[in-house]
Amino acid sequence: MGAGKTTVGKELARRLGWTFQDLDEIIESSQGASVASIFAEAGEAGFRRLEHTALEELLAGKRKERGGNQVVALGGGAFAQADNRQLLDRAGATVILLQAPLEELRRRCRQDNKIRPLARNDAEAGFAQLFAERQAAYDLARFRVETMDKAVDDVAAEIERMLAAAQREVT
Repeated sequence: MGAGKTTVGKELARRLGWTFQDLDEIIESSQGASVASIFAEAGEAGFRRLEHTALEELLAGKRKERGGNQVVALGGGAFAQADNRQLLDRAGATVILLQAPLEELRRRCRQDNKIRPLARNDAEAGFAQLFAERQAAYDLARFRVETMDKAVDDVAAEIERMLAAAQREVT
């Protein structure tokens, strides 16, 4: 949460001429409810099931219908789920972790006034615990980009260079 997935993702998609998708927005649209409402009604487990299904459908649509490339902003907990990582791996997705120090992530979350169900109790221990619990999964991302003290354009340019270098490795 607060790493800049949506903001950077939109800019990266614009630069590459790709489609941008935000997994949380897809879920909200399909359910006709906000992520916060879904959490309140179905709990985290219910939300995670919806998230997995939405990701599965998105990745299947990319392969079968769209044919074009996409930048997908996953929710902060999506990549932490092993079944979602398997979907991404099978789809051949390039996963890039946007990271920043814990205090910076906390500051950004407070600043954007977005309702974040798992950060609603912005207690120091709760936010730090969630960050620590997800860290092992985040460490599995092939690419990492530090976003601290960088402009959105600079982060997107850095990712663009990473993708170009990775493409050169494949060919």
